[in-house]
Amino acid sequence: MERVPMTQAGFEKLEAELKHLKSVERPAIIEAISEARAHGDLSENAEYHAAKEKQSFNEGRIQELEGVISVAQIIDVKSLSGDTVKFGATVVVADCDTDEEHTYQIVGQYESDADSGKIAITAPIARALIGKAVNDTVEVTTPKGKKSYEIVNVAYK
Repeated sequence: MERVPMTQAGFEKLEAELKHLKSVERPAIIEAISEARAHGDLSENAEYHAAKEKQSFNEGRIQELEGVISVAQIIDVKSLSGDTVKFGATVVVADCDTDEEHTYQIVGQYESDADSGKIAITAPIARALIGKAVNDTVEVTTPKGKKSYEIVNVAYK
């Protein structure tokens, strides 16, 4: 199986989620199923079916996380340096049309969170930025059309 690049922080977040699902969610779901069973006829018991559905989702997520964690390739971003954009870089870009600046960190696909500025290495803007340096301009196709960005700063922190 192919290795999945990930930052240390992203790896720790996935491990914490896995631990929570196994030690908190799983026992709570088992308790809910037991409680629903006690109500009698399972064929028309909405609580039972909801708890079983939640259990199925939880177990699926546990399997997904265990799979990802087993093939994770942890990359220590702080040990990286250079002027070009690569995995783990925190990049400041300026929109060429509006001069509005955005800061993105390029991370693994399982730790991306656009709201906090973490974009997956597979995202179109990240793919456009990889290998580029400060003052380079990149063009990205977005749902709103093509956008051009100039790289203002590249840092590894």
